[in-house]
Amino acid sequence: MKRILIASCILGMTLLPSCKGEVSDNDKDLAIATTTPVTNNPNKHFIKVALLLDTSNSMDGLIDQAKAQLWEIVNELSYARCKSVQPNLQIALYEYGNDGLPSQEGHIRQVLNFTNDLDEVSKELFSLSTNGGSEFCGQVVQTSLNQLDWGKDGDDLKMVFIAGNEPFTQGTVNYVDAAQDAKEKGVVVNTIFCGDFKQGVHTKWKDGADLTYGDYMAIDHNQRTVHIASPYDDVILQLNLKLNNTYVRYGAIGYAKAEQQAVQDSNAESYGKANAVSRTVSKGSGMYKNTSWDLVDAIEADEDFELEELEEEYLPEALKGKTPEEIKAYVAEQAAVRAEIQKEIQKLNEKRRLFIAEKQKEEGTKGLGNAMLEAIKKQAEKKNYTWER
Repeated sequence: MKRILIASCILGMTLLPSCKGEVSDNDKDLAIATTTPVTNNPNKHFIKVALLLDTSNSMDGLIDQAKAQLWEIVNELSYARCKSVQPNLQIALYEYGNDGLPSQEGHIRQVLNFTNDLDEVSKELFSLSTNGGSEFCGQVVQTSLNQLDWGKDGDDLKMVFIAGNEPFTQGTVNYVDAAQDAKEKGVVVNTIFCGDFKQGVHTKWKDGADLTYGDYMAIDHNQRTVHIASPYDDVILQLNLKLNNTYVRYGAIGYAKAEQQAVQDSNAESYGKANAVSRTVSKGSGMYKNTSWDLVDAIEADEDFELEELEEEYLPEALKGKTPEEIKAYVAEQAAVRAEIQKEIQKLNEKRRLFIAEKQKEEGTKGLGNAMLEAIKKQAEKKNYTWER
């Protein structure tokens, strides 16, 4: 029997009221330090993306693009279907080329193992800083192949995206050997050179992709991401406030995760209102799930979730003194409300997408998000994935 601790207050996005002593500072520290386990639908296939970012001194623009474009990437992936079913999305994050990282490990750090916790991905992207460095592309690709569980399902999309601007040949690990290992694991390596296309070819970035039948792309990493505002943005953001009120936190990490959700809302908005809208659209899609701390998602994922094991002292006020049946009914009510809000968000987003498409002009250069989505769609087609609006 599993014992589930509840530390939860039902909150909105911007206000985080006290839990009246239910959560100590030690509890919060534990929650923040705990890696959230990956919980996915076992009947679905996976899109597995390992993002390897150069965090040397010249890469501030690249990190900015990753922060600003995360939610647009998630939104586009939410339309992917494998055999008419939406796949699970898992993202892993590495940084390399930063002199603040241990030299004996090749100036490489696994920031996140594969996770479906998109708030955690956002948090870690916003924590990255640049310094240094020595960029060992072959070694960071090989490290991601060794450390991550890529699985054996041939229908899964398994992709490495490595972005940087120094020669691909640096370091003691030969990128050709890493590419051979990637092919054996069914992983496609896509390379994104931050600079001139021809220079990336000359410094072997294209060869690094070609060896695994991946895509080579060159981007202007200093290009500022432009988010186009739409007439639907304010309404969608109001729906986000209502959406946040449907989360019913539980467990030792529940309160800290609720705070983190609000912080990532704020981080997204720091890149403009339209980017906050993009995050809200992601939260309204099937890609954004929080089974480890939200009772609505947890019960949806596991019909046998053991509500009778919930300890009353950790329940939010709305659920204290309630029977398991009453708790289940309350959570079902929140689930129904959430479904309606998400449906409304998606309806408004379709109008928003059409508006943006009309306003958007062709750009001469590609950003990180566009480069990644272009490669993902091309490789997805080879495995008979479809994109359904």
